[in-house]
Amino acid sequence: MKYLDNYFLKTPQDKRTSAATAYLAALDCLQEENPEVAEAIIQELKDQRSYLKLIASENFSSLPTQLAMGNLLTDKYSEGIVKRRFYSGCDNVDSVEALAAELLKQIFGCEHAYVQPHSGADANLVAFWAILMGKVQSKELEALGKKNVAELTETEHEKIRQLLVNQKLMGLSLHSGGHLTHGYRMNISSKLFRAVTYDVDPVTEMLDYAALAKQVQQEKPTILLAGYSAYPRLLNFAKLKEIADSVGAVLMGDIAHFSGLVAGKALQGEYDPVPYCDVISSTTHKTFRGPRGGIVLCKKEYQDYVDKGCPFVLGGPLPHVMAAKAVAFREASQQPFRVYAKQIIKNAAALAEELKRLGVTLFTGGTENHLVVANMQASFGLNGRQAESVLREAGITVNRNMVPFDQNGPWYTSGIRLGSPAMTTLGMREEEMKQIARMIVQVLKAAKKEATSKGLATVDAKVLHEVKASVQELLAQFPLYPEIVIE
Repeated sequence: MKYLDNYFLKTPQDKRTSAATAYLAALDCLQEENPEVAEAIIQELKDQRSYLKLIASENFSSLPTQLAMGNLLTDKYSEGIVKRRFYSGCDNVDSVEALAAELLKQIFGCEHAYVQPHSGADANLVAFWAILMGKVQSKELEALGKKNVAELTETEHEKIRQLLVNQKLMGLSLHSGGHLTHGYRMNISSKLFRAVTYDVDPVTEMLDYAALAKQVQQEKPTILLAGYSAYPRLLNFAKLKEIADSVGAVLMGDIAHFSGLVAGKALQGEYDPVPYCDVISSTTHKTFRGPRGGIVLCKKEYQDYVDKGCPFVLGGPLPHVMAAKAVAFREASQQPFRVYAKQIIKNAAALAEELKRLGVTLFTGGTENHLVVANMQASFGLNGRQAESVLREAGITVNRNMVPFDQNGPWYTSGIRLGSPAMTTLGMREEEMKQIARMIVQVLKAAKKEATSKGLATVDAKVLHEVKASVQELLAQFPLYPEIVIE
């Protein structure tokens, strides 16, 4: 028992947890059956303990959440919804899925929750098609006097199909902080719809609601999509709802990045999407701190269409992941999660303020949520890929990201994106985030602009050594999964 024996030898009895015991027992089993996989998992733990994780879309889920994914439910097909399956023997899947959905309804105060999507992209597809079915296809069927598409003639079916793929989706552009699935030309969302995008103001880099209202009046989209993956400000959903209603558009919120902030009541009033959006999609990781997966929340008007995620978009659900979602949702329903959610915003603000004090140019000049986008080209003469690479060498993990109207494109980019969720989960607060900002600037100032053969930058070895040591010293104060003891 390579891992478990070591755990019991090294860890005092009162520090042992049932989750850690189970986790290490599973690793021991893997070590015997497939050592390559076991070693990769252990190495990932070592790596995550050795780097400051500042990727805004990543976090650390609890050990019970992780353990819940490794269970017998993975062996069960369960197409359909609770109590209406296409396979028999789904009683236990029904229990888990119903629990997860009910927890979501309690957390968000929404009318309906669907927990089957495998990812955020899948959740968006389910949401898109639910809206199209409810807003477009159902009306066409009613006009033709048909109950469902099976009753349509080939001509009628093609007419409706053409109508569906010619609806207009309007989302935030990629270079303004939007997501690939919001109408980017290289994504399927731009093939399913006539996709148009809106941008941030070129001067303030903020979303201009008056300008958006004018554009919406011109475009008259079927769906106005509100959400982001790299916009560092809050969205006013009350204003967005008013704009959508002005042309009869459906307001859809993609809250994948900030759903944990909503669940933790850190975003309320006009910044809470639930009272204003007709349909909402999200991931279950990121700030939500659960397993990798997706969800859809909606008003009752769209419930029946959302529940047809299968066969619209999805195949068989992943019941083992739904079990892990239920575990994470229970955690998110408790008071400590609210404290964590509020601290995420405080930590991101502290990181942004210190970077700005040190002369770093930031997208919108700061942040109001969990993420910060820093302009590397303007601040250090580096592209995003170079900055990402040298920071990783120093033990700091970030991802390159476009800034508004970026001339370097989506591969090299001109910026990097930083996030506070993972460090907040470890227990870090404002002072640690300021310290991290100083480390980042120390590395980037020392980066040599002469690119390597791969187009990357280099950093003075002395600076790298100093920052690496500082990173390890900081991480030692906030250990990841301290209950797991490995050599």
